[in-house]
Amino acid sequence: MERQSLPDRFYAWLIAQVRRSRLTAETYRFEVRLFLNWLGNEGLSPEALELSDISRYLDYRRHNDGIDSRSVAKAISALRSFFRFLEDEGICSDNCAVLLEAPRGTSRLPTVLSRGEIEKMFSLIDTGTLLGIRNRALYELIYSSGIRISEAVSLNTQDVFLSRGMARVLGKGDKERLVIYGPEAASWVKRYTEDVRPEFLGKRRSSALFLGRNGKRLSRKGIWKNYAALAALAGISSKVHTLRHTFATDLLAGGADLRSVQELLGHSDLATTQVYTHLDKSFLEENHQRYLPRLKQWKEYES
Repeated sequence: MERQSLPDRFYAWLIAQVRRSRLTAETYRFEVRLFLNWLGNEGLSPEALELSDISRYLDYRRHNDGIDSRSVAKAISALRSFFRFLEDEGICSDNCAVLLEAPRGTSRLPTVLSRGEIEKMFSLIDTGTLLGIRNRALYELIYSSGIRISEAVSLNTQDVFLSRGMARVLGKGDKERLVIYGPEAASWVKRYTEDVRPEFLGKRRSSALFLGRNGKRLSRKGIWKNYAALAALAGISSKVHTLRHTFATDLLAGGADLRSVQELLGHSDLATTQVYTHLDKSFLEENHQRYLPRLKQWKEYES
């Protein structure tokens, strides 16, 4: 069996047999390609590996690629599925990867932006250009609806209902859901679809909503690159996904219930949504002083 065919066959198995999302399958395939390249350099084959070999590979990734514990956990998950695939294919009789222990992730609260930081970043987008209008529409939509980057990329024109402020997105596990967005986002998306998208599309045909200058569907890599440049220009430490974190936190801070936020974010587990229940100290103090005025009196007495 040719080693080069394994990643693609593994990808097809993940989609057809295990029902993984395409995004997860692509990530796992990428991880397996890295693993097989390392095996080739080491003169090893997946048919005859021991647990110590896989551990050496993970150490190699840590030291050479500088990956963190979350990336190690992702690689382990991919390798577990890969060796299960090899078992199903009759290539391996033992899944040694199942014995790997994923590192315990540190419990990190999501990074969020203040309203002032959001306004500062968006104001720096040059909307006098076609690309600027597209980027403003894209970031406004992500911030206003809380959709993932992959969900924004996969949007088609027929998925967005501007008059109703709603969009149909395809989330993880190919689960479809409806999201809502505000009038500011709707205004920019309308301007983009009417004035910019036809210019990018030209005589080509595409159902994709967000396009690059070449008329093709905008890639996640392109979004990351453009946003990173914008954040650097604003002097703000932020990633595109921070807009989603900020959306969720702002909703909860505004009084939205956890279940509603879970539905809007497309989380299958409520525990995933609960990470957003953290609120900054100033917000808590503001509400204490509004609803418990005696707190303010007590502070004045102490001073």
